[in-house]
Amino acid sequence: MMMSENPTVAVVGPGAIGTTLAAALHEAGRTPTVCGRTAHERLELRFDSGRIVLPGPVRTDPTEIKNTVDLVLVAVKSTQVEAAAPWFSALCSDRTIVCVLQNGVEQKALVAPYLSGNPVLPSVVWFPAQRDPDGSVWLRGKPRLTLPDAPDTGVVLAALRGTRCSVDIAADFTSVAWRKLLQNAVAGLMVLTGRRAGMFSRADVTKLSLTYLRECLEVARAEGATLGNEVPQEIIDGFHASPPDLGTSILADRQGGRPLEWDSRNGVVQRCGRLHGIPTPISDLVVPLLAAASDGPG
Repeated sequence: MMMSENPTVAVVGPGAIGTTLAAALHEAGRTPTVCGRTAHERLELRFDSGRIVLPGPVRTDPTEIKNTVDLVLVAVKSTQVEAAAPWFSALCSDRTIVCVLQNGVEQKALVAPYLSGNPVLPSVVWFPAQRDPDGSVWLRGKPRLTLPDAPDTGVVLAALRGTRCSVDIAADFTSVAWRKLLQNAVAGLMVLTGRRAGMFSRADVTKLSLTYLRECLEVARAEGATLGNEVPQEIIDGFHASPPDLGTSILADRQGGRPLEWDSRNGVVQRCGRLHGIPTPISDLVVPLLAAASDGPG
């Protein structure tokens, strides 16, 4: 149910994805409340044709929030949900919709325990954006989201209408979400090499990646996704066509010494495979290495 033609919006987590959405809203004259850990005086989004500067400061104290909002866009990583929970309490009334802009296929299950029964909308983010050392964000593609065909989706459509971020509605959201999960899972191999998308131009890496993606595809189908046999090759073709220096958020976290989203991006394939009795030999190798890179010890 659409609660307003101009819903009030808060963005929790002004990283690469959060800054992109906040800047798109600001550009359209609907500046959101931005909440995070660091009190940036402004946020800057750069792209090929220019930039958008979003005035700050970023809010850092949930106790200073005076008003709830219609829509909360959660752009923290799966490893940061618990730490972000005080923002949910401050920003949400019983009518607030929460949309999760996060990797993985378990967004609702991860966020719902920290809410008071608010509707949770998962999403799929389809654009590359990276945070640079100066704190600005470089948007390297046209921003696009996919949302499920659900009653509460109208609030997100109203908030983002007329912005540079387009929104698709998917009748079969499960299939879309698992397709993106496959892309994220194989991108995890970049962490183990410390390399960017150019590494997929190697024939041996392509062969390994296709084997891994076919393993992931079998698990995705067992979880209800309708994906064809061509999907693994399409995903690899996408990496082959990408700029060689294109990174991924999990690689940036590894290089920055931060915890990795290894479980939501890769571990989920192994866990679901075990649930369905599907062998996952590549996952059984990749997941422990990613977990150790993230959590140690050593």
